[in-house]
Amino acid sequence: MHSSISRDDLRILLHEADIAARRLVRRLRLAPAELDDVRQDLLVDLIARLPAYDPDRGTLGAFAGIVLANRATRIACKAKRERRMYGSTPISLDEILPESDGLTRGDLVAEADGLSALFGQPVDAFAAVEERLDVERGLGSLAPADGALCASLSRTTVDRLAASGHGARSSLYRRIKDIRLVLTAIGIGAA
Repeated sequence: MHSSISRDDLRILLHEADIAARRLVRRLRLAPAELDDVRQDLLVDLIARLPAYDPDRGTLGAFAGIVLANRATRIACKAKRERRMYGSTPISLDEILPESDGLTRGDLVAEADGLSALFGQPVDAFAAVEERLDVERGLGSLAPADGALCASLSRTTVDRLAASGHGARSSLYRRIKDIRLVLTAIGIGAA
């Protein structure tokens, strides 16, 4: 659907967007070069919501002011979230440090402090292999029926096992408790 905007309405929208963008740039202490990007982001959202404007409920300027204020709040929240995550001024890991014989910031970040560690992924390959061997050793020390129960629990729940005839829920939970005790005794803690 193509709808045209009159010159007066366009002037009102641009004026309101300019005011909201300047306010947001000032409040977030952004660089002056960011003003055009912020204004464009605000205008795109405003134009997308323009079909919802009802002249019987208020003026176009008031409608635009509310829509722009809401969008500005979302932009501010995103900017604050990024600043908390990355710091107030982003830095490059490829930046060469002064008096370091060509070392970059990335060279000084240990693997244990990297992005994979931040998201909980294992970063020490030797520790991961040792952990896997410990788990295999621990599962090998269990009775065959308990090993089968552990394998079944990796694919389903206790309720479903009980419903499919593998025993009562209470007895399955007792077996799981015993398995945990055996694994804890040989040095494998709960995950």
